[in-house]
Amino acid sequence: MQGSANLNIMMKAARKAGRSLVKDFREVENLQVSLRGAGDFVSRADTACEEILREELMSVRGYGWMGGQAGEIEGQDPTRRWLVDPLGGSANFLHGLPHWCISIALEHKGQIVSAVVFDPAKDEMFYSERGSGAWLNDSKRMRVSGRHRMVEALFATEIPHSTKRTLPATIKDLAKLMPECAGARQWGAPALDLAYVAAGRFDGYWARELDLYRIAAGTLIAKEAGALLEGVRKDQDPLESGSILCASNNIFDPFAKIIRSV
Repeated sequence: MQGSANLNIMMKAARKAGRSLVKDFREVENLQVSLRGAGDFVSRADTACEEILREELMSVRGYGWMGGQAGEIEGQDPTRRWLVDPLGGSANFLHGLPHWCISIALEHKGQIVSAVVFDPAKDEMFYSERGSGAWLNDSKRMRVSGRHRMVEALFATEIPHSTKRTLPATIKDLAKLMPECAGARQWGAPALDLAYVAAGRFDGYWARELDLYRIAAGTLIAKEAGALLEGVRKDQDPLESGSILCASNNIFDPFAKIIRSV
């Protein structure tokens, strides 16, 4: 897909920051003897990645910023802002598991218009612009899974920390869903999991209490690949509430019925 200037800026920034993270990721295994040492190292890697992304994105475009350690930064253009998760899946990164990503979305007047989810460990760039489909790397257009039967469907979720109030609901979700499907995965990188729905690797994804900047890019990519996306409750806006239910058209209704029954 021939992307816009903004999308090209986002992809260039993601690749530059990704090179920094890959270099740091190679060092993580050497630090596992000291949990505190490894944790501090990953925190520094996350911060360095965020600094690269802010420099690459905000120096070229005077938009606002939301995400990472910087929180919210007001931009020169009040109608646009970057929604960025510099290291989605940081716990995986810390433990040497190659499932983490850089997530960048561009919001214009409250709508997500461009999205990039980059997996540097596997060199997979998932990206989309509103109305232009979803793509993987240079030329592969993505479509959601064509599976029709729940018993064949594989799902992903985000199991909340014990401090989150929705942990009991998620445990109940799993108890009801697991007998009806092929399985569920908790991989700890929401934007990348949503990109996997777009690629047909997962048939659906659900979670509660997620920050906007963690899921903004993944939601657009999933939608543009043909996924249906709503709140866990019908009256919820996923991007406002952080409560998300996403699946292919064939699977959405039976999947939603199970999750919403909790």
